[in-house]
Amino acid sequence: MRPLDCKTAIVTGASAPHGIGRETALRLAQDGARLVVADLDDTVTLNGQTHRRTDLLGDLVSEIAATGGEAIAVTLDVTSEESVAACIAKTLDAFGRIDILVNNAATLAGSDNFLSTTPAQWDISFRVNLLGPMMMAQAVIPEMRKAGGGRIINMGSTGSLGAEPGFGAYTAMKHGLTGLSKTIAAEFGVDGILCNTVCPGYIATDMHMAANTRLAAENDIPLEDMKARRYAAVALRDAGRPADVANAVAYLAGPQAAYVTGINLPVTGGVPAGI
Repeated sequence: MRPLDCKTAIVTGASAPHGIGRETALRLAQDGARLVVADLDDTVTLNGQTHRRTDLLGDLVSEIAATGGEAIAVTLDVTSEESVAACIAKTLDAFGRIDILVNNAATLAGSDNFLSTTPAQWDISFRVNLLGPMMMAQAVIPEMRKAGGGRIINMGSTGSLGAEPGFGAYTAMKHGLTGLSKTIAAEFGVDGILCNTVCPGYIATDMHMAANTRLAAENDIPLEDMKARRYAAVALRDAGRPADVANAVAYLAGPQAAYVTGINLPVTGGVPAGI
């Protein structure tokens, strides 16, 4: 028997082909979970090609099914109460229960020089990076109570642990996310609901590579020089893989983490926390 057999997991922000959400969904499916993979119904440009996120989610569902797993794709805007409620309803219709929530959806909106960050950018960052996880958690906790417990895993970053210039709104919200995790852990441990934050460092996702490109342009240096400058702070001197983060999520979702709650789990390759 696999560790997550008969469990149902929701993973938000799961469409990106080189993303943490996608790899997490695949990893949880490997451990036996039934998956609800969710993301926006819009388009994204990757390597110069435009894709609908719903098509990318469909590809992910097919990949999970090809390995014998069960999965459905759901359109989800984590900033919308109606969309969150619809996601929960579709999950219950398909699988009858919710055991695991991975709040992975995120945005780098407002990642700029602090004095250049507008209130509108700050609001977008708040709504996606902090309000969305809060609403998703509020929606699943009653179902987890019915199931006798559950796991909520919030996706933080090194921005949850420290700060670096140029990521003001994102860093503020990711610090807030660790507070949300600890609040849920403290309030709902009595219900068997565990909540933790995974804090990835420099992981070779599309979002991370876009940040490298932006910083290289802002500093007027070649992209490879910017990567070398950022990775110099990493003990392992390179970016990690999305699968490295997915493995950490699988640990927190599984039986071996039954007495682990309220923590920040760094997956950073040894990046110092900074300020």
